[in-house]
Amino acid sequence: MHHDYDIVVVGAGPAGISAAGQAAERGMKVALLEMQEAIGQHVRTSGVTWLETVKNHRIPAELYNEIDNFKFYSPGNEVSLHDTNKRAVVLDVRRTYQFLASRAAEEGVEIYLKTRVNRVEKGDGKSVIASSLAGEESFKAGIVIDASGFTTVVGREVGMAQEYKRFGAGAEYEAIVENIDPSSWIIMVGKIFSPAGYAWIFPLGENRARIGVGIGRPESQEDPVDILLKLIERRPSPFDKLGKITPIEFHYGLIPNEGLREDLIFENIMLVGDAAGQANPLVLEGIRYALEYGKIAGRMAADALKNGNTDGLASLARYESECKRNIGPKIRAALKVQKRWLTLDDEHWDEEVEIIKELSNEEFFDFITANFNLTSVIKLATKHPRLAARQLFDAVRSIMAQE
Repeated sequence: MHHDYDIVVVGAGPAGISAAGQAAERGMKVALLEMQEAIGQHVRTSGVTWLETVKNHRIPAELYNEIDNFKFYSPGNEVSLHDTNKRAVVLDVRRTYQFLASRAAEEGVEIYLKTRVNRVEKGDGKSVIASSLAGEESFKAGIVIDASGFTTVVGREVGMAQEYKRFGAGAEYEAIVENIDPSSWIIMVGKIFSPAGYAWIFPLGENRARIGVGIGRPESQEDPVDILLKLIERRPSPFDKLGKITPIEFHYGLIPNEGLREDLIFENIMLVGDAAGQANPLVLEGIRYALEYGKIAGRMAADALKNGNTDGLASLARYESECKRNIGPKIRAALKVQKRWLTLDDEHWDEEVEIIKELSNEEFFDFITANFNLTSVIKLATKHPRLAARQLFDAVRSIMAQE
């Protein structure tokens, strides 16, 4: 079976849905291909993002839980920070993705479920060949947007992207928890929680929470599933305060941890979201970038086709340059800090967590969201000259000098 579209988007996660909806809103005929049986079927993320993001993308309040307390545990230290402005949220990921997909469908996006891409063929445009419930199908398009996540299906098929060598592996339970503060997230660092990463407890509201462990590869080859099970069994603080934990879902996922891909466009193919390496490495958070740059990719793809230029190299170059200019330096600076974090022993983690006590709310959120620029980092390093702040200043200063 053969189909003709202006734009084909591969992958119905937040980046793909956002790109497809934006392109359709601009009058494009768009197909959105998803390999799973349902949108959001396999949750691969803890759902942490920011209130500004959900408001910018008009996500209803019933689909997220607002957070105003942030607790950090190391083996010998505990720090709490209160945010009077409520800037963080935990998404109900599956319902959010399905809401966004429904809105994209209202814009005219045609969604194909259980449709797995097999190969890409060149010709007048690109043809994505996929296996579906209807058999083998061909989707021809002027532009293909690869939003297939960590696997980068189309990018790897055409040779523009290689397999990620550095990444985070995360395992978590969504659970009913007897004692949970719905307004507080908890992050735990140190070897007892993760050999090269961190553990988390993120509340979804009422008595539901996501409890998980992330491990950096290749720094550690330990299995995050094993670590998670041991934490729940041994109950180190703060697990000992949770009471009865009743798992209702298990999630496992991988997130890139190398920074932006070198090439985000190739001929008339674009990469977005995890496929493009658009993730914050400090907390391995990608939903914010996926939604934002999915929207940008969809808009610029539509504009390129409207302008009559489908080779991608001229019209789509703005997409790549905008990504590299706006978030490239921030991600690279965050990678420098993360690289150092992955080498810390428990004693130094106790010292690192202590720095949070010295930060204002604004400084904390600039740091945790990787919102780095030279001015803000100079202020941070001057006021807090120890450890991470000084490391961050040096990293950002050297990166900015290269721009």
